[in-house]
Amino acid sequence: MPLPVALQVYTVRDDFSKDLTGTLTKIKEMGYDYVEFAGLGGHEAKDVKKSLDTIGLKCISSHVPFNALSEATEATLAEYKFLGCEYVAIPWLDMDAAPGGKDFEKILPEIRRIGEAAQKAGLTLLYHNHDFEFRKIGDEYALDVLYTRVPAEYLQTEIDTCWVKVSGLNPAEYLRKYKNRAPIVHLKDFTKGEKTTGALYDLIGSDTDKDKKADAGEFTFKPLGQGTQDFPAILKAAEEVGAKYVVVEQDQCTEHPPLETAKISREYLRTLGW
Repeated sequence: MPLPVALQVYTVRDDFSKDLTGTLTKIKEMGYDYVEFAGLGGHEAKDVKKSLDTIGLKCISSHVPFNALSEATEATLAEYKFLGCEYVAIPWLDMDAAPGGKDFEKILPEIRRIGEAAQKAGLTLLYHNHDFEFRKIGDEYALDVLYTRVPAEYLQTEIDTCWVKVSGLNPAEYLRKYKNRAPIVHLKDFTKGEKTTGALYDLIGSDTDKDKKADAGEFTFKPLGQGTQDFPAILKAAEEVGAKYVVVEQDQCTEHPPLETAKISREYLRTLGW
């Protein structure tokens, strides 16, 4: 049986912020039964929960800034548990806190503490990667260092297959490294020219690489099936590793409006039997 398919609402964030119920209704009509949030678009949790319940959508997860999880752990976890989440995900760590950064050793026990608190709250903590975690620390990728240092009991993976591919690795092969530790897999497509260099995070509003000059003109996020990703292989790997959900995400929608983009991606997955 194909895995359940969710939409990362960040894909349609402007629509969601302006029209909570209308946007969630359209997501459901496209054929998504599940959503993952990245913030609540300025809406109150009680209003989001009411709309989810009315429409028949389930929130499986949410991306939550590390500072919020660290500074208001119990309250933050309680809010997402109220929404029905099974997971909360650290969207990323800044370069100082990430593996190899000057603050990494100080951050590690805090990640474990948050993971323990999530477990007590009936949630599972995830980490969502970008491509900068694939720099090498000795003989290991930084992302692997993170998962080695924090036990699987307290931190699971949310592999973003786009950034794995951008880093030069095969997403399906990399995903198989984390069998039984990859409950959610992000599906994201793109095209990238050979001359694409620099701060790709300029594309998603981050200053992580602010010290670099971006030359990302040949990099474009695409609806699923319109870029370079081998999704049949990725989906097969997701099933093999025991994933519970796959999540469609597109950071920027430049060729079609966001809601149309989300629909195109969902229709593509249907052509694969998903």
